[in-house]
Amino acid sequence: MKAIMVVGTTSHAGKSFLTSALCRILAREGIRVTPFKGQNMALNAYVTESGGEIGHAQAVQAWAAKTQPRVEMNPILLKPQGNMTSQVIIKGQVAGITSAQNYYRQYFHRGWKAITESLAILKQNYDVIVCEGAGSPAEINLKHRDLTNMRVAKYLNAKTILIVDIDRGGAFAHVVGTLALLDPDERSLIKGIVINKFRGALSLLESGIRWLEDYTGIPVLGVIPWTERLLPPEDSLDLLERQKSCDYRDLTIKVIRLPYIANFTDFDPLAAENTVSLEYIHPDEMLGHPDAVIIPGSKTTISDLRVLEKSGMARQLQQYAAQGGTILGICGGFQMLGEKVLDLEGLEGDQTSYLGLNLLPTVTTITRNKITRQRKTISYYPEQCLPIEGYEIHQGRTELITAKFQREKFIFDDSSLGIVNEAQTIWGCYLHGLLDNSCWRRSWLNLLRSKRGLEALPNGVANYQQQREATLEAIADFVAANLDLSLVEELKTHDRANTLFA
Repeated sequence: MKAIMVVGTTSHAGKSFLTSALCRILAREGIRVTPFKGQNMALNAYVTESGGEIGHAQAVQAWAAKTQPRVEMNPILLKPQGNMTSQVIIKGQVAGITSAQNYYRQYFHRGWKAITESLAILKQNYDVIVCEGAGSPAEINLKHRDLTNMRVAKYLNAKTILIVDIDRGGAFAHVVGTLALLDPDERSLIKGIVINKFRGALSLLESGIRWLEDYTGIPVLGVIPWTERLLPPEDSLDLLERQKSCDYRDLTIKVIRLPYIANFTDFDPLAAENTVSLEYIHPDEMLGHPDAVIIPGSKTTISDLRVLEKSGMARQLQQYAAQGGTILGICGGFQMLGEKVLDLEGLEGDQTSYLGLNLLPTVTTITRNKITRQRKTISYYPEQCLPIEGYEIHQGRTELITAKFQREKFIFDDSSLGIVNEAQTIWGCYLHGLLDNSCWRRSWLNLLRSKRGLEALPNGVANYQQQREATLEAIADFVAANLDLSLVEELKTHDRANTLFA
């Protein structure tokens, strides 16, 4: 298959960013292009039309490629869940739970089979594949069982780009060291080096670039200047690097940074609102008096619920709610808002019943089966009859305590998706992607603004998907302006594509 591979000297070097940019650059030239990441480890997931889970980054890359996300684009997804174990998703479906020590013994051959089968399917539908590696391709303790870096590159005979984050320091050593640790047949596939996140005058770097090209014999394709983050991150470590906005914003919304926070991409639309200051806080921190608090999704609801209790955050949230504060719980956060969480099969904890935050009259039972599906529904609150799109990813069934369900309201026409109290201050729902729906998001923000006596924002704005589309175009332009695209230039027509990867 005609392929380009992007690998990095480290995690967070910019692989997902560059892969997305290349997908859009090729797609807008009329090339049928698909992204691919053989194995991803992330708690940010997306549900495809078929109901399968893939990494959210691969969904974004699919949209960059102007195609629909599908499970073959990320055939293996690992979702960490504590005690050095991960849930294993193969071709979109849960395959089991395994420890890091046993993963490759149990899933290596099955995983490689899923990868090659997925590549075969993609080959039937696309002309070019842009592959993303994971971490570093030169982890010598893992190379022999690495499912997602140079094993894929060799299988596809892919021209490979090595990207390095110069902002971390030591970029030249990272590049040289990575190349030195690759096997000769792997190193021969590296056709270009990209220096990412450069701050300062390019003239100061030119002598280093010449040295690097002379020493390695590999051209530097370009230097990408440092820029504010444009794409959602893949894992929660990135949240540590996010800084609060220094300028004044009308509203402050705080997101609890749970130890196993999942799908925090849900809140990127809020971060894009220029009237909102979005802050991620640790459970040990003081909550203060924000305009709203969000309890996000969690891979392990019970474990994170216990952290809220032990840290004192649970009590802070209850006091905040009693004072009329607004709380939005999504997925695992919704489950925590109820009176109890039951684990009758011992799937997450060492006891069968756990006290929730007691802010909604619900009981959740953790279940073995996972619900993963896209949803279209109608919202009744905060405004009537708003069309909503999103998706569910959860292991658990939430039921109302009928005797106590008196003044609460169903948020959507499907009562299983969420409820809100009479004062519209405590919101709980299962719908990921809810805030992507701009009319709903603005209506919810206007409730918060009304408490402050602020003028309502217009809610006839474009959905976040359209904002994301503009971002992907900007990323493609940004990369194209700073990169030698000779590796992809010949892909502008199908006939010429055959010459590039012959």
